[in-house]
Amino acid sequence: MSRLVVVSNRIAPPDDKKSSAGGLAVGILGALKTAGGLWFGWSGEVGCPDAPLKKTKRGNITWASFNLSQEDYESYYLQFSNAVLWPAFHYRLDLVDYQREAWDGYSRVNTLLANKLKPLLEEDDILWVHDYHLLPFAAECRKQGLNHRIGFFLHIPFPTPEVFNALPPHEELLEALSEYDLLGFQTESDRLAFLDGIASQTRLDHLGKNQHQAYGNTFRTEVYPIGIEPEEIKKSAQGPLPPKLAQLKAELGSIKNIFSVERLDYSKGLPERFLAFEALLENYPQHHGKIRYTQIAPTSRGDVQAYQDIRHQLETEAGRINGKYGQLGWTPLYYLNQHFDRKLVMKVFRHADVGLVTPLRDGMNLVAKEYVAAQDPANPGVLVLSKFAGAANELSSALIVNPYDRDDVAAALDRALTMPLAERISRHSEMMAVIEKNDIHHWQKRFIEDLKKAEPRSDESHLDKKVATFPKLA
Repeated sequence: MSRLVVVSNRIAPPDDKKSSAGGLAVGILGALKTAGGLWFGWSGEVGCPDAPLKKTKRGNITWASFNLSQEDYESYYLQFSNAVLWPAFHYRLDLVDYQREAWDGYSRVNTLLANKLKPLLEEDDILWVHDYHLLPFAAECRKQGLNHRIGFFLHIPFPTPEVFNALPPHEELLEALSEYDLLGFQTESDRLAFLDGIASQTRLDHLGKNQHQAYGNTFRTEVYPIGIEPEEIKKSAQGPLPPKLAQLKAELGSIKNIFSVERLDYSKGLPERFLAFEALLENYPQHHGKIRYTQIAPTSRGDVQAYQDIRHQLETEAGRINGKYGQLGWTPLYYLNQHFDRKLVMKVFRHADVGLVTPLRDGMNLVAKEYVAAQDPANPGVLVLSKFAGAANELSSALIVNPYDRDDVAAALDRALTMPLAERISRHSEMMAVIEKNDIHHWQKRFIEDLKKAEPRSDESHLDKKVATFPKLA
């Protein structure tokens, strides 16, 4: 059986208590346990890049990581990955800060990863590479003479050519991506945007079922919407509440709770969400004193100016809205800029009447799925979900909104707060059926099975820039 090698910007070693046990780590570990293998990536630490790899082994899984130099951390991670690719892929060209030195650093680190990984590989390994930090990684591996099957999964959106082509190295990135054997995307629109980007730059031939040829390479594209582990979410959400949370629930009494939690990021639409809640208070005064909106948004990438700006904006807006609409004994909006334990958040989800998830652009948004999975099926809350989240393609029974239209969101919140029990149960049941079918394990199994269908490259095919194709699917 072929060994699986997972490559990601950061790894989640088993002894790291700061690592999340949920999300992506669940799917990756499930795949690794099945086939045995290696999880390789940056340690998250700045230090000597020439130091020996840090290795940990548990059963049939090995974790291997390395440090980045301060220069590489700044150019590869802070500047190019998070100040160029992240805003561009989320349609925020106004926030892109492109510097040639950052592009050079990004390329250099991808080369460094390929160099460090090569000695660890076995002949029949298959490689599964994750996310925007590693767009050129397969191309760097091919330069090293590695002919392994290499798949790539993009967790964030892929922008249309009008946006993507604004990046100075757009063609270099597209050609590098064509070196992957399999490219996976969250949604069909992301997949098509990628193909449209290539077609805008060079000839793109379609060879069969999602098989393509460009830049002398043959590759396949597919849609793999990432899921969650619903049973784990249910277990975390059930059971007795911690004393402080039980006290809070008692204090709320009959007040209905609108709840939202995510990283502090401009792609999440938090300022727009605050204004939509204000529109709810303005347009539907019957809710005054009867609802509370709680927004948890822990700081992320606090050393990037755009993230500092949004934090200050939210603090200002929260104070203004509470000052305008608050009453003695009633504060309508609670904004918490801090991290909470994931299991505690799942319990809060279960007791939230409305889950508010309105990103301006999101690859999937697993918070939406987690909120649904945490609900009591006999008395579920209502999900209000942005049409620009990948999850909206699957969770069509949510109340789908345009996050740029504050009155649209306000109307959906009013509908959610007053929705009859029978309709809430019906909508929840429909969404849970999708979530349970397309869980995190289904996601990783589909991707790995498809990647295994690729024929490993030969030295001759690499020299000719002609890559073995996938067998055509019925």
